[in-house]
Amino acid sequence: MSVGAKPETAGSAAGDAGGGPAAGLPDPAGQLLARLSVLPALLVMAWLLAGFLLLLIGRFTPVLALAGSVPVAVVLVLLGLRWIPAPSAGVWPVRAAEKARTPWWAAAGVVVVAVAFGADQVVYHSQFIIVIRDPASYFQFAEWISRHGSLPIPQDRAAFGGAHSSLLKFSSFAYYQVGGSIVPQFMAGLPMVLSGALWAGGANAALVTAPVLGAAALLTFGGLTARLVGPRWAPLAALALAVSMPEQFTSRSSYSEPLAQILFFGGLCLVIDSLSRNRAGGDRVLAALAGLALGLTVLVRIDGVSDILPMAPYCGLLLLGRRRQALPLIGGVAVGAAYGIVDGLVFSRPYLSTNKSSLELLALAAALVLAVTLAALPLLWNRGLPQVTRRWLPDAASALAVLIVVAFAVRPWVQTVRSPAAPALKTEMTGFQQANHLPIDPNRTYAELSLHWVFWYIGVPAVILGTAGAALLARRCLRGQAPLWTLPLITFAWTIVTFLYRPAITPDQPWASRRLVAAVLPGFILLAVWASAWLVGWLRQNGFAGVASIGTGAVCTVALLLPASMTTFGLGVRSGGPLGLIPVADGLAFTATHAGELNAVEGMCAAIPKDSSVVFVDGFTADRLTEIVRGMCGDPAARVTPVHTSTQVTAVRDVVRDIQRAGRRPVLLAADTSELKPYGGVVRKVMTLSTRMDNSTLMFPPRTTLPENLDVSMWEPAP
Repeated sequence: MSVGAKPETAGSAAGDAGGGPAAGLPDPAGQLLARLSVLPALLVMAWLLAGFLLLLIGRFTPVLALAGSVPVAVVLVLLGLRWIPAPSAGVWPVRAAEKARTPWWAAAGVVVVAVAFGADQVVYHSQFIIVIRDPASYFQFAEWISRHGSLPIPQDRAAFGGAHSSLLKFSSFAYYQVGGSIVPQFMAGLPMVLSGALWAGGANAALVTAPVLGAAALLTFGGLTARLVGPRWAPLAALALAVSMPEQFTSRSSYSEPLAQILFFGGLCLVIDSLSRNRAGGDRVLAALAGLALGLTVLVRIDGVSDILPMAPYCGLLLLGRRRQALPLIGGVAVGAAYGIVDGLVFSRPYLSTNKSSLELLALAAALVLAVTLAALPLLWNRGLPQVTRRWLPDAASALAVLIVVAFAVRPWVQTVRSPAAPALKTEMTGFQQANHLPIDPNRTYAELSLHWVFWYIGVPAVILGTAGAALLARRCLRGQAPLWTLPLITFAWTIVTFLYRPAITPDQPWASRRLVAAVLPGFILLAVWASAWLVGWLRQNGFAGVASIGTGAVCTVALLLPASMTTFGLGVRSGGPLGLIPVADGLAFTATHAGELNAVEGMCAAIPKDSSVVFVDGFTADRLTEIVRGMCGDPAARVTPVHTSTQVTAVRDVVRDIQRAGRRPVLLAADTSELKPYGGVVRKVMTLSTRMDNSTLMFPPRTTLPENLDVSMWEPAP
């Protein structure tokens, strides 16, 4: 086994591991693509490294954030880009002299795909800011820290008097009431990035940050493909990911996955670059930056811990191989992951408690992997890297990859997965099943359909090609013939298998498809493109150049693009027209959701008088708008604890009197004017929102959206 064999001992199968074409000729297009593809990760790292420390001390302000991140960005960019080599032909599926240099069209193709994707996503971007699910939660998290620069969020009980404070609650969707504070759900990485956009251009700029991050993730993925498959195949890989519905879905709203992709793909690119250099100098720097990028994924999403878990045995292999990059890589991962762990323990502890069962399994797996790695190191230290001398082991690994995918494919016919669920989740699942006209089974997780979700979004051919690529690469890696593929292969294999076994997400689509974005779909696509390149190269090397190889390449391209496009764009035919059939494109690619929410919220905020203390008197509105009033409107907000109807009016009137005694103006909000009439005063409607939201399908990919309506009425005391 090899994990980045040294150039002088690489051998012909492993190829030249040096930085650039095998012949040593300059490769300006390749180096430009390589540098551009890691630039987003370096910039994101600089912002997160400086910004989180400021947030930790309660000083996350525009001036300090820029003063801290700009110097860090200069250092990281200069150190990182200086040592980035051009893609090395030695690691590609089939070596060919004419492929040693990168054509300009390949570099331009990746950039064009990324820019076109970003532009399209901007056109159809979402205004998801009313808190129903994660994107709005992240947005409101960013709104608070961009205005106040610190966490946790104070409850400001003094603004409500205090005599009847036991009647009030300050929690809402994704915001926990903890002691005298309010703690936002989720990790701080994405909100810190959105805060920069809020400072630069307000809410509209923050809303189009998601498309920008999605475009940058595609650029980085193209760079990873160029390194592992070859620059000529990079535009295809980037395009295949771009046309998949989950990638578009998460790049139109403030989801954490595109930002995690930038760090994850960028980190893998830097690992490959650090191992590809054929001369001393720079490899340690690149390794440290690679580890830092991979570790910081934990600051963006807690699932990043699972994604980088294979780093432990991989770093053990580097140590056994006496590689210079081992210790810097370990140090970088440790520092980056420490940021995420501190974030979770200091700012997001209730969120970790909510996911306790999943995190306990993850902690157990991490402890086991670390224990085995640490135990193996002293035993193998004097022997060096284990050498695979038996042919059966690579062949068995190859067969295992195929068997695992086949097992997941037939899983729906042999298993129905159920798991005990909390009452709220049972209610939600019951609603989904009723809407989909399915038997009511609220404990069902639909995890057995996980691979079929992949089929829906990228197609069966891509999965078959990806499985073939994994099988071939498993054999090559164990034989030491593809050293630079070792980390990407084990990382993508781990994330794919763990997701397929236990998706760990509410299974309605397209919501659940977000779990495919960070590594599952990119992993299948990258492996499928590698298998396509290998097949075309094999045909050329065996006398089938020309029509056979070109045709095979065209078939593979269609296989990677058409099924995904059919789901995303809703391609098909229906009855009608002069010929009896007409083509249709009724997918979600050209559909925007949550339009008009920003104007609706701004109108509500403008209607709330200054020096108001806002109390919600119904749970439906309180769950969705409490943090919006507190953050975007800038007014103290609370909700009345649910009580019996007979005492509700009395309780609210007591709170209103407390607010007036505190010298503030009481304001009540509810979904319907009838809920406010018992209090007299002046009642008027301050929000009338009619828009569209994502559908929630369980047994097929979504092609339609659902109506979303929200009315809000406001009560004020009589003049």
